[in-house]
Amino acid sequence: MTTLLLRLQAPMQSWGISSLFTERDSAREPSKSGVIGLICAALGRPKDSDLSDLTALRMGVRIDREGRLEKDFQTARNIYAASGTKTIESVISNRYYLADAAFLVGLEGPRELLAHIQTSMQHPKWTLYLGRKAFPPALPVALADGLQERHLLEALRDFPPLVEDSAPPYRIALENEDGEFMRQDVPVNFAKREFRSRRISIVYVGQPAQEGG
Repeated sequence: MTTLLLRLQAPMQSWGISSLFTERDSAREPSKSGVIGLICAALGRPKDSDLSDLTALRMGVRIDREGRLEKDFQTARNIYAASGTKTIESVISNRYYLADAAFLVGLEGPRELLAHIQTSMQHPKWTLYLGRKAFPPALPVALADGLQERHLLEALRDFPPLVEDSAPPYRIALENEDGEFMRQDVPVNFAKREFRSRRISIVYVGQPAQEGG
């Protein structure tokens, strides 16, 4: 089985999973919808594209640096209804994000598709950002040796640390049909904002290899 590893590292990133208009949350690790959205930007796929090939990829996330959960706010003024009538003078929305986090994302699936994603990440069609347009990656998402002929957990476990100050054990959020946790973050249609659920397990692994990457 082939696994593609991606680096998601930036001063700020946000991975909303249950946001409302005035409260925009962020998960503590990248969501599957966020990662697939990032891939769609690299591939140049519009929001109404068929996502079945991407959602079929099994995903895992190794948390190399948890980051800090921070909050800012945004003020929207002169909000109008669809009829054209002004409904509210102003609304303040709270927006959460992760500061200084680093994640190693793994995707397991067909080699041909993963190789295409790897190439597209190196030469993206559209701008890449980590959850919000104001949050670009600090380092290239594509890793030189990110395409590996290994199972997902093995690839995530053994890849060298992304940051010098990270230390084992590493937490991995691993997609697993028998997992104990539910996530409503699998996109069905971005244009219609339709999502379905998946299950994940949380596992902890020791010291990754010290060379490579």
